[in-house]
Amino acid sequence: MIKSKVKSQKSKVKRASFLLMSFIFTFCFLLFTSFQSATYKIARLKYNGGGDWYGDRTALPNLIAFCNENLGTHIANNEDIVEVGSREIFNYPFIFMTGHGNVVFSQQEVENLRNYLMGGGFLHICDNYGLDQFIRPQMKKVFPELDFVELPPQHPIFHQKFDFPAGLPKIHEHDGKRPQGFALIYKGRIVCFYDYECDLGNGWEDYGTYPGDTQAKRLQALKMGANMVEYALTQ
Repeated sequence: MIKSKVKSQKSKVKRASFLLMSFIFTFCFLLFTSFQSATYKIARLKYNGGGDWYGDRTALPNLIAFCNENLGTHIANNEDIVEVGSREIFNYPFIFMTGHGNVVFSQQEVENLRNYLMGGGFLHICDNYGLDQFIRPQMKKVFPELDFVELPPQHPIFHQKFDFPAGLPKIHEHDGKRPQGFALIYKGRIVCFYDYECDLGNGWEDYGTYPGDTQAKRLQALKMGANMVEYALTQ
């Protein structure tokens, strides 16, 4: 009788131990898979004024895939679209803006974008050619106390995962001018990076989208984009 009770108790202990180990394994597996899934998203900025905010349609998904593969990030595969004046803008640590034409920010949009950037957000503006004359006065409305400053080649943004000793690479010719990486710096932090005479967004697009583009140039653009994402998320 005593042996039977002892054997029964041992059996219960073994069963409890097995259930505990199963629970721990399941918990650890779910925790691991949660880390492997997307932890945040990045978005494209939709603005008013008539400019083509929707340009470079395949750019962001390609950049996201490149970052996830080479930086170990867990960014959702597809971009979101967010309007300048929307409260949803605060859900994204990184926002991409591009276009060729006019840009107009209302006063409410100016305040919303300013609060987003001061609060830790990051905006990448890509001059898709012709954007410069429109975006500068609008960003001046957002930060009247700041001016775009050109970042020197030794700035850390050019030396993250990938090294660009000469600074911003030249991806598209545009007017044949040298590429320039400008920044708005608020309290020591880059809140906006603006690539001019470079067109990183075009470089991120599917290969063959623009005749004459080479894989080498596309890879350069993706590497610089990855540097920018890495810098924005860790500065």
